[in-house]
Amino acid sequence: MQAEALTTADIAMRQSPTMASIPGLVWAFRIHADGIAEPLNVDEPINLRGDGLLWLHFNLADLRADQWLEAADLDIPAVGKALLLSRDNFQQIHAADDCIYGVFSDLVRAIDRVTEETGYLHFAMTEHLLVSGRHHALCAVDATRRVLESGQRIGSAAALLETIVEHVAETMERVAEGVGSKLDGIEEKVLSDDTADLRRDLGRLRRTCVRLHRQLSGLLLMFRRLDLQGPDVLKPALRLRAGKLAQRLDALDHVVVEMRERSRLLQEELHLKIEEQTNKSIHLLSVLTALLLPPTLVTGIFGMNTKGLPLTDVDSGFLTAGVLVISSSALAYYIMKRFGIVK
Repeated sequence: MQAEALTTADIAMRQSPTMASIPGLVWAFRIHADGIAEPLNVDEPINLRGDGLLWLHFNLADLRADQWLEAADLDIPAVGKALLLSRDNFQQIHAADDCIYGVFSDLVRAIDRVTEETGYLHFAMTEHLLVSGRHHALCAVDATRRVLESGQRIGSAAALLETIVEHVAETMERVAEGVGSKLDGIEEKVLSDDTADLRRDLGRLRRTCVRLHRQLSGLLLMFRRLDLQGPDVLKPALRLRAGKLAQRLDALDHVVVEMRERSRLLQEELHLKIEEQTNKSIHLLSVLTALLLPPTLVTGIFGMNTKGLPLTDVDSGFLTAGVLVISSSALAYYIMKRFGIVK
């Protein structure tokens, strides 16, 4: 009986999604005509046909959310819903007369900080509905949620999506600023010949720059393509300022590329310094080897068990041999000094 009751409730929820709480829903906002966003209780039923703009944000790692989105009667075309539910990590945006849907990247958010991991936001948007979803907690949508809770007005669905993209750029900009500060510190150490443990730090920073550039270039290409379609393709409420967004992303991408090149040059300079230090060490060992070879030859001669060795019957033979050992090293040093081997 209990299994039958659950099944019946599930069917009722699918048939009438406005009459039950929505599974996998992280948060929901209703943005009224005056631009004020009203947070909705995700544990209570939500009317999908209400006035204003509705933003539903899902945790797509919850299979129940996928099932609800598949069954819900939303004003989203089938291709848009398919992309929303997919695990596609290719950044893209598609525009039709009454819907915009796509995927773009963002940085994954930990509990107390921004990570360098890449996550992806899937979304589908109409004039009165924005449905977004992710498999990991993301920075930009969370920042947008806090902005709405603070009372900022949102004029349209396009303005809401633009706000999310702006926060994507702001998050990457903060990470880039952190990378720039760390590069400044590493550059000071490289110039002061303090190269201890810098290769690992430089490699990590360069990897961060590569990841940021990859994300930004994908976003930039996506909005440039949308800008080329022209504003007449979309309804007024869905017309994104794609050109403006592309300009900001392009400027940030230039900064990231410059830092990537800077980190590469610092790596090359660091390798040159390490090679120079290694060459100095090898040179020192070579000089020591050259200084010790003549004494080794002298001691080897006097250590041979053969007849007729000099100084064997002389009382001061050991002292004379010692003088020969020191003199041979001094002679070797003089020769290397004369030829510029030792400076």
